[in-house]
Parts: sequence; structure tokens; C-alpha cells
Amino acid sequence: MTQATTALGAREATPYVDDVIQKFVIAATFWGIVGFLVGDFIAWQLAFPALNLDLQWFSFGRVRPVHTSAVIFAFGGNVLFATSFYVVQRTTRASLFGGRALGTFVFWGYQIFILLAASGYVFGITQGKEYAEPEWYTDLWLTVVWVCYLVVFVGTLYKRREPHIYVANWFFLAMIITIAMLHLGNNLAVPTAIFGGTWWRSYEIYSGVQDALTQWWYGHNAVGFFLTAGFLGIMYYFVPKRAERPVYSYRLSIVHFWALIFLYIWAGPHHLHYTALPDWAQTLGMTFSVMLWMPSWGGMINGLMTLSGAWDKLRTDPVMRFLVTSVAFYGMSTFEGPMMSIKAVNSLSHYTDWGIGHVHSGGLGWVAFVSFGALYCLVPLLWKRKQLYSLRLVSYHFWIATIGIVLYITSMWISGIMQGLMWRAYDNLGFLQYSFVETVAAMHPYYIIRASGGVLFLTGALIMAYNFYRTIKGDVRNEAPYEAPAAVTARG
Repeated sequence: MTQATTALGAREATPYVDDVIQKFVIAATFWGIVGFLVGDFIAWQLAFPALNLDLQWFSFGRVRPVHTSAVIFAFGGNVLFATSFYVVQRTTRASLFGGRALGTFVFWGYQIFILLAASGYVFGITQGKEYAEPEWYTDLWLTVVWVCYLVVFVGTLYKRREPHIYVANWFFLAMIITIAMLHLGNNLAVPTAIFGGTWWRSYEIYSGVQDALTQWWYGHNAVGFFLTAGFLGIMYYFVPKRAERPVYSYRLSIVHFWALIFLYIWAGPHHLHYTALPDWAQTLGMTFSVMLWMPSWGGMINGLMTLSGAWDKLRTDPVMRFLVTSVAFYGMSTFEGPMMSIKAVNSLSHYTDWGIGHVHSGGLGWVAFVSFGALYCLVPLLWKRKQLYSLRLVSYHFWIATIGIVLYITSMWISGIMQGLMWRAYDNLGFLQYSFVETVAAMHPYYIIRASGGVLFLTGALIMAYNFYRTIKGDVRNEAPYEAPAAVTARG
């Protein structure tokens, strides 16, 4: 415990490479707004198909992977780069390995990857899988950038001046290594130019049910390691730092790490229930998914209990509120996911909007909220400002975004369960009671509610960007958070 506290509170005697982190913070803010905007656009497309505009480049099928990749890899990825580079320097008391040069290459290399992937989606140059992965040349470029990222991170750990490796770095390193393995395994392909085809196209190595299993080994573990392990690294640093409390249980954090790492890698087959995948593989995925509930909630309890003795900060610090609410959403999503993996539940939920609601409760409530909290912590620190421009704007962002999430996920839960029930409804003669188009028409009001929730979430992100702009300029509004009690405001 003493070592962990020392790592968190180490004095900044080392000249850290912070300008690279500043670039990642700005990029994360920009790509977040782009990703949320595109996501809300396709939500309105589902409610009003005329918005497809009869243009292939703006059709739902091409714009949807732009949204998913923008929010996961562009927004989330830049947040992970920024926070991991910040945390690894502070907890090791060492500057980035490779210095500003290698860090800057990683930054610009990753932005080039984002542009290559997005343009491939819009112009239809993809491998055509579930996640519409970019073509082979984009994959190769990402491999180069990711290896450099690994070198920077591991090199910084190697040259550390703090003997203890703080647990947040364990999660970041697990994310980096496992994503590299997933990326290489899932994207094995042969360029068609070898066989007289076009150079930008490729043949997949896998086919049939083997391709499906490989795809969901990749897909679910991208959730498990990119969107869970990486952001748990953020939680384990920024929650204690903002609360000014040590981690509730350092031993529990280690148990959480190893249990999560071992179990997550086996859970992917639960996406393939009632398919051609062998039944034993489906059951294996379900079993490990249910087991995942325990370490996941161990991490949630660890995060929430870190606030023991500091719960009053939730009233007066809206940044803390972002971080703690994200942990609560993490707990909710990691209960819902194992429940949906059970075959009896999955028979109703699969292929419905319930899955979309589940994904976004985790994506918006857990990943985005912990990212917002970390970015709000980083901006004044990186630009050497005493505080954010406006804590009241942070409060506005929190409540607007929270209402948006509630509208989004509840509408998708209702429409998803309704879909599943309508699809399995039979009349007295044994015929399906509803046609597919009737289920689509029934979902229309819920699609409007979902898109409206997206507008609110996007509005919150725009407020955040404005707050960052004024903070970086050096402007300050001396005010209390919107919800602060009068007594607290007076004492402040």
C-alpha cells in the first residue's frame, strides 16, 4: 500500500514529455465529437431512412463503421494513449522512452491510421467482416504504430526510478499486448495483387464458422482489453488521484487483474449462440462469461470503495462525479453482459436492440464517462492551469450527458425486448403473428428517443470542448458547481 501511495504521489522531479500527451488530448476531444456526431446521424437514419440521401458514401452501411471506429479507436484510442503516457511517466518517475520524437511518431502515425480506416469505410474498401475491418495496408501501418507504442510503454517501465509497477500500468500493458495479438490474428489476409487482382483488396485466411469464431474472439476481446482493461487502467489512477485517497484494496486490484485477464479471452463464443458453431464452444463462451461477473464486480467495488471517507466530493466536484458514475455503469454493464450470454436469455435478446442498449450503456456510461473524467483532470495539469475554466459547465455536461444516456439505453431495452417477443409470437394456427416490417414500424418511436438521447450526449461533448478551449487559453470563472449546497459554496 505504501509503494502504491508513493507511486501516486511521486514528486515530478523528472522532465516529463507532456507535449505529446497534449496532442492526444486535443485529438481525443476532436474525434470524440466527430464520432458522436456521426453516431447520432446514423441513429436518425434508422428513424428516417430518407436521410440515407441515395448516396452510397453516406448510406448507413458505410457510415456505421465510421461511427464505431471513430468512437472506439479514434476517441477511445487517443484517450488511452494520452492517459497511459501520462500515468506511466508519473508512476515510474521516468520520462517517455524514445522521448518526444518516438512519442510524436506514435501520435501522427495513429492519426494517419484513423484517416486511412475512415476513408476505406466511406469508399467501400474493407475486408467486409462484422466490424468492416480496414484493408491489409491499413492493418500493416497500424501494426508498425502499435509496436512503437509498445516499445515506448515497456521502455518507460524498464527505465523506471520507482521499483514498484503500479497496477494501472498492468492494465495498460495487458491492453497493448493483447490488442496486438488480436489485431494480427484476426486480420490475416493475402493481397489479391499476388493473384492478378487489385493491390488494395485481399483474400481472408479464414472462412465459414472458423471465420465467425475468429471474428468474435477478436470482437469480444477488443471490448475486453481495449474498452475494459485499458480504461480500468484509467480508473485505477484517476479515481484515487482525484479522491486524494489510496486504492481501497491493492490486493483486490491484483486479483481483479489476473482473473479478468484469464477469463475474458474465452468469452467470445457467446456471440454465436444458436449458430453453426459447435455446441460445446457456445457453452464454453457462456460459462466463462458468467464467471466474468465476479472479477468485474470486484473491480467495481474497488473503485467505488476508494471513495471511503471522501463521498462528499460527489457534491462539490463534478469531475469526480463523472469518474464514479462511470464505475457504476461498469458494474451495471458487466452484470448485464454475463446475463445476456446465458442461452435462455440470449434466445430473446440476440439480434435485437437490447444488444445495442447494452453496448451503449457500457460505451457511453463506462468508457466515455471515465474518459471525460480523465480528460477533465488532464487538461489543467498539462497546460499548467490552476483549475478548469468552469466547474459549472462540467456539471451541465454531466447532467445533459446522463439524461442522454438514460434516454438511449432505456429506449433500446424496451424496443429490443419488444422485438424479441414479436419475432417469437405465433398465432393459434402456428404461423408467425407479426411480419418483420411490422416489428420495424413498432420500433420507430424508440428510434426517435434514441437519436434524441444522442443529441444530448453530443451537446455535452461540445460543452466539454468549449471548457477545454477556455481552460487552455487561461480563462477562469470563479464559481461553484451548479449543485453545490449554499453552505458549501459559502465555505468555499
